[in-house]
Formats: sequence, structure tokens, C-alpha cells
Amino acid sequence: MTDWHRLGIRPGEILLPRAQYLNRFWPVVALDQYTSQPEVWLAAEREIGDHPSTLRLIVPEAFLKQTEARSRQVHQTMSSYLERDMFTPLQDSFVLVERQTQSGKRVGLVVMVDLEEYDYQPGSRSLIRATEETVLDRIPPRLAVREQSALELSHVMLLIDDPEDRLLGPLYERRQALPSVYDIALMMQGGHIKGWQVSDSRDQAQLAQTLTELKGQLAPGGLLLAVGDGNHSLAAAKASWEKQKKKLTLHQQQHHPARFALVEMVNLHSPALLFEPIHRMAFGVNRQRLLEVLTPLHPLGDQKTPDIVLIGGEEDLPLALDPPAGSLVTDAVQKLLDEAGLSLDYVHGTEALREIAAAQGGTGILMPDFPKDRLFPTVQQAGRLPRKTFSMGEANEKRFYLEARRIGPG
Repeated sequence: MTDWHRLGIRPGEILLPRAQYLNRFWPVVALDQYTSQPEVWLAAEREIGDHPSTLRLIVPEAFLKQTEARSRQVHQTMSSYLERDMFTPLQDSFVLVERQTQSGKRVGLVVMVDLEEYDYQPGSRSLIRATEETVLDRIPPRLAVREQSALELSHVMLLIDDPEDRLLGPLYERRQALPSVYDIALMMQGGHIKGWQVSDSRDQAQLAQTLTELKGQLAPGGLLLAVGDGNHSLAAAKASWEKQKKKLTLHQQQHHPARFALVEMVNLHSPALLFEPIHRMAFGVNRQRLLEVLTPLHPLGDQKTPDIVLIGGEEDLPLALDPPAGSLVTDAVQKLLDEAGLSLDYVHGTEALREIAAAQGGTGILMPDFPKDRLFPTVQQAGRLPRKTFSMGEANEKRFYLEARRIGPG
């Protein structure tokens, strides 16, 4: 049997809907997308109709005011789906994923992450770390949902710094020899997704060996896996585990379901994994007010090399800024926005920001790029990135809920 101890991941029991339910109506995009565009989610609800769907198992953040009522429906639906025996379990397995988006084919591996090897605290030297500041008051609501849920669905994506593609590349090359478990066109302009079960002991042993080698190349206290998406969801899972493990013996802790969380692991160097800036939408704020907020950064009009661009009104306003030495532009801007107490939303995609600014008023801020090859060194050295620094692709390229995992009674 392959030893996964201290490698941060392992295979597990993964649930997929039975064949008659595993169609384009089942997967939907991460719940933290289109937060200012509820019409996108309403269109998906209309298209799905009465079909079983992961949309019935999540509460999109676009409907925050309906969270309590929708959460009750989610928990009822989870119980109903389990009572109807709608799932097929893949025992002791990974799922190899091929996701086709407008950026290309992105390869990933659905795994169980060991929460004992993950820490979101600044300055952590754990094997798996958060890449951005964790807002602690966002954890309790997610923890409450998790503790009441019979199923875990995940939009968490972990990144591994594997420039030679040694971990997932060889497995993907022989994907046709693996059992196919899904092949689905995605709704919500999500492209296409294929999946293969990875349960063979030789395949798993090869993955463990390569992961061991990659870990062995790290400096002491080095970072093996970084959270690319879903940091607060994973933080909530960690909080749940820390709470539960206090009641368990050391032996019970070894394989307890709460010790693990469902995630997808992706190579940071995938050509189809593009880092996009996450823009800010300041509601009810005109351009002049925003310039006043940014005054400490000495904003200056600059058409050629702007750091940020203000949109809304008749024409764009490109600005060069003067952040403190050693500070990222995103960090400096975010601190001033927070201090001013502005009503903000975080928007993926330039066109989406323009549409929201035109429809709802206020001022949008186009933020600067963050080079993805700087991710691991920056997290290693600084401990974290500013909140909402980058997005892995556009909103429709985010992870779709598809696989599930049993975490509580239903």
C-alpha cells in the first residue's frame, strides 16, 4: 500500500452522480463568482429546471440576503439526493481532470488534502499554505454550513510548482488507459470537462514517488502546495477539523473524515492556467471621491504605464501610483479602500467590471497583473499576498462543482 504520510494529499472515496444524472445540468461554477450579477445564476436556475444539480447543493454569494432560506434548502436536498441513492462511489481513488476553456486545456487531479499539513496563518511553514490574507470573520459562516452538511463539494484549487510537469504530465499522457468517469459540456460558458478514475496501485505509487521527490527538493520549511482558489472554504474545513480532533484519540485522528478536504491540484505552470487581476468595484463613489481616497499614493495620469485604471463616466482614467517601498500596488490600494470604508465588490474580468459600472453606477478600478512565476517565492518570503490579488482565469474558467464527498449524516 502506498504511504501518503506527510505528502499533503491522498486518495479517498469520491462520489459521482449515477449515469442518468451525470449530465450538463449537474456541474455549476464556484459560488463566489458573478457576485454582482445574480442574473447569471438566475439564468442557470431556469436552464436547469427540475434536473438534479450541484446548484441545489450550494448558496451562490450573489444571493447573500437569501442565505438562511437557501441553506435550509441545500441541506434538505443533500439528504434527498443521498436517500435517493444518486451517487456512485469511487473507492480509494483520485480523479484526473481535463478542463477545456478559452485559455486551453488545463489538467488537474482531484485529491483529498490532509488538513494537518495545511495552515492559513501568516508566517506559516506548513507544507500547504494560503496565498492570500485570510479574513477570519469569513470563516464562522462557512464553518456553520460545513458542520450542517452531509456532502462536501469543492471549488478549492491547489497549485504545485512543477515546471517540468513531472507529477501530472505522465499520468495525463496515458489517460486513455484509465477508466473514464465523465465527459460533459459545461453550462455557464464553462467549456468542456473530462475525468478519469485513478485507482491502480502502480499509478498511485508513481504519483507518491514523484511528490516525494518534489518535496525533497524544497529547502527546509519550503512550500509544496499553495491555495490558488477557495482559501476561505479550505480555512473553514481546517477550523472544523481543529474543533473535532480535540475529541479524538491519536489513532482516531489518522483516518477521520474531517481531517481531509476535497480539492483539485493543478500545475502552476500549465499554459492554460492564466493569472488575471481581480478588479474592484466601488459602489456609490464617483471618480473624484476615489482620487481623494488614493491621495496618499500620489495618483498621476499616465496613458503609457498606468498601475491602475479608473472606469465609469465618459472615459477611462489611467493612473500611475507611488506605493511605499517594497509594497505591491494591490496591497497599497486595498488598504486605502478598506480605511475609507467603501462598499466594494471583487470582479473577475474587464468586461464584467464595465457592465457592472454601467448598470449599477460607481467607479471601477482595473487592477495590475501579478506574474504567476512570482507566486511561490512571494508567499515563501512575505507569508501571503494582499487579499484578492489575482484570479486563476476568468469567472467561467473557475472550478465547477462536480465530485462530492460524504462528510456528515444525511
